[in-house]
Amino acid sequence: MNLKSRFFDLIQEDKGILSYEEILREMLFVIQNFIQSKELTFFNLHDCNKEMYVVASTSEEAEAVEFSPHFNSEEFYEYVLDKSIIRQPIPFSNFEKYDLLLPMRRGNEQLGYIAIKDVSKEIPFSDPILEKIGEECSKFLLKAKGICEVIFEEKRYKQLFRVTEKFHSSMDMDAVLGEIIFTLQEVYPSFTYYLMLSHDNNNHANLPIKDLEYDSENISAMQAYVTGAIQLEDSVQEQKSILYAPLKGKQGVYGVLQVIAPNTRAFPNNEVEFITLLANTAGSALENAQLYQQSRKLIADLQLINETTRRLNSDLRLTETINFMTGQILTSFEAEEVGFVLVSENFEQIKVLKGSTDFFFSKDAEQYLQYIAKKIKNEKDSLFLGDLILENVSSVYRSVMAVPMVQTDVIMGFALVLHRLPYHFSFETFKLMQSLIHHSTLAFSNSMLREELEKMVITDHLTKLHSRNFLNENIHRSMSEDAFGTFILIDIDNFKQINDTYGHQVGDEVLIQVASIIHDNIRDTDIGARWGGEELAIYLPRIPLHVAVTIAERLVAKVNELTAPRITISCGVSYWTKESDDNFTKLFKRADQALYLAKETGKNKVVVQEDEELIS
Repeated sequence: MNLKSRFFDLIQEDKGILSYEEILREMLFVIQNFIQSKELTFFNLHDCNKEMYVVASTSEEAEAVEFSPHFNSEEFYEYVLDKSIIRQPIPFSNFEKYDLLLPMRRGNEQLGYIAIKDVSKEIPFSDPILEKIGEECSKFLLKAKGICEVIFEEKRYKQLFRVTEKFHSSMDMDAVLGEIIFTLQEVYPSFTYYLMLSHDNNNHANLPIKDLEYDSENISAMQAYVTGAIQLEDSVQEQKSILYAPLKGKQGVYGVLQVIAPNTRAFPNNEVEFITLLANTAGSALENAQLYQQSRKLIADLQLINETTRRLNSDLRLTETINFMTGQILTSFEAEEVGFVLVSENFEQIKVLKGSTDFFFSKDAEQYLQYIAKKIKNEKDSLFLGDLILENVSSVYRSVMAVPMVQTDVIMGFALVLHRLPYHFSFETFKLMQSLIHHSTLAFSNSMLREELEKMVITDHLTKLHSRNFLNENIHRSMSEDAFGTFILIDIDNFKQINDTYGHQVGDEVLIQVASIIHDNIRDTDIGARWGGEELAIYLPRIPLHVAVTIAERLVAKVNELTAPRITISCGVSYWTKESDDNFTKLFKRADQALYLAKETGKNKVVVQEDEELIS
């Protein structure tokens, strides 16, 4: 009764001892004090491998003892089967130092073995008393185990309730997945866990995630994923049991939770029930989080399309339009390279538009452009390539999205998006890309038509140089904004004789040749124009006189060298500065006088007029 009273004290709630191992250890200390022995150690057999191991002891040294791998557990079990008390000699290693061995039983079921060392000689215990102690210890262990299981079960379901609240308060998939692992590690610290997810969900940091793939090692996992039912896989050889619980929502299965229980032949039934409840709750939370993220993504996509459409309808220049679209795609799709390409009707000519990323103007881009152009020409459809490999290319881009730009059923070009990593772009991204290009193609076409019309207005049809009106407007603007500039007036020598000799068609060809030479020898900021008839003109803003004279002399030499039939030109040059009281009329008059002098004094030369002085 004394011993039973002490046992009862151990399981009072105010003691705070809730785990079976803690109660077992305290029970050993109670018995040790009761019989005044030096050491008590509780041994048991593993369910799976039937190896003997120490569960608890009043000695720290004894808890660290390991049994020999040659220990014959079956012989030991037969030896103690019908015995209530075992005294020395005990014919098994690891028990030689103990005086007594008390088997703990429930019927024929062995619960464990209490080994007692150095029993006090002052208080002799008869066999009936020791048997009674063994019986009371067995009863107490069963009751303590039952109480601990109830407390543990209550704790588990409290955790399930807590985690359910947390699941449904979060719309972050990483947070939901992390909470699944945290809860399981808290409840079953000896188990191992993995989340088996598809390729689209493998970017979660710091979580034990595996790819869910169909192979010989993952048959049970795939069955759980496909059927939505728990799958168990027991391995006697590896001494472990594996549970696959589908993360299931109302609309589908979102992954599989793999739980590995070591040192057991079969997964415990009560654990299966709890893990199933947790997995189902997590599946619903994952579904809600995924639907929430999808809705946010759809809203963001619509905002992107609306913003893009609004900007494209704001009369942007073509280069500004391409720059804007490139920026949008780089940011929204996490792309590395974005290119917009125009093609001729038969795809023989390919032109990369300004505003595309620098890569598309490099030599390495040519093979990509040719490959994609050929595919679009043949298939007449968008391309979505997850793992493209082209030979002999130093810059390797594996993920490719290409969408043709179609206007009135004609492919006018395509948009091309690249990334080095394979399978970087999702299919949803590809569909959004198609929608963006569909909405923007009309804006591209309108920008090109508008700029082409503007170019026709300010461009001479024959020579492709600027018109005289455009030149006049820019000279006026330069004289109000710049500090100085130079004007060159050009006349083709003996042009009437060329027309009379070769015909007007050759005369037109001569004009085109001279215009081409002018275009090749001036900057983009300079203005070449057809002044009228066979007269051409060049205005060089912010170019000093001596540089302009050099340019004019180079033009004279190049025309004489490159034209066929060979012709010559004469040039008159005039110059203005901010300090002088000058205007456009005076500037032109001086250049015209210089040109007249050049033609009167032998032609094929450059003459400069500063103020009223002529310098040849």
